[in-house]
Amino acid sequence: MIEELLPDSVVAVEAFGEEGVREFGDAPLYPQEEALVARAVAKRRREFTVVRGCARRAMEKLGVPPQPVLSGERGAPQWPAGVNGSMTHCEGYAGAALVRAVDLASLGIDAEPHQPLPEGVLSAVSLPAEAERLRRLAEERPEVHGDRLLFSAKESVYKAWFPLTRKWLDFAEADIDVSADPAGGAHGVFRARLLVPGPMVGGRRVECFDGRWIVRRGLVATAVTVPNDG
Repeated sequence: MIEELLPDSVVAVEAFGEEGVREFGDAPLYPQEEALVARAVAKRRREFTVVRGCARRAMEKLGVPPQPVLSGERGAPQWPAGVNGSMTHCEGYAGAALVRAVDLASLGIDAEPHQPLPEGVLSAVSLPAEAERLRRLAEERPEVHGDRLLFSAKESVYKAWFPLTRKWLDFAEADIDVSADPAGGAHGVFRARLLVPGPMVGGRRVECFDGRWIVRRGLVATAVTVPNDG
């Protein structure tokens, strides 16, 4: 699912439901990783293990020796030298996407249950213009929970932003315009206009991030990629 949103240079590995838990749930953790979940409840430990199983499978497919995936500043995953990546997990799903740094400056992925956001959350994470555009999206694609899609897109934007800036990006600091594929179907693209100075990439300042989205298997997934030329 996620790989459909990403260029061919990116390697993506996913785990769905109980099948994913069976495949990756008992994968061994490195001692440094074990220390991070030593006191975690079973659900947290399982999610942690499965998504790192996906990440190490992606390393293998990319030709990178498997190694620990530890949490750095603000919880951002620390990737091997020369590799950029992103991970996501939610109920019934985990995924990791990795790419050689020579191919992309950064990327971010996110997956969420395709359900409406809890009451009050949309107003906390959206700008007035975004909320208005979501109303139009609802008319075009009533089967898509646009509020959850917007939330996921903002998560992917942040995951692509942080490795380039090492700074926090508030929900209100990116204005996201979501579009559905005019040919039909529950998929499309989005553009995030940064409302604060963007990162310098390839010698120029990035003002927008572009991404893609899809709804499938009870999930909404989003992905953002930042090319090396900005």
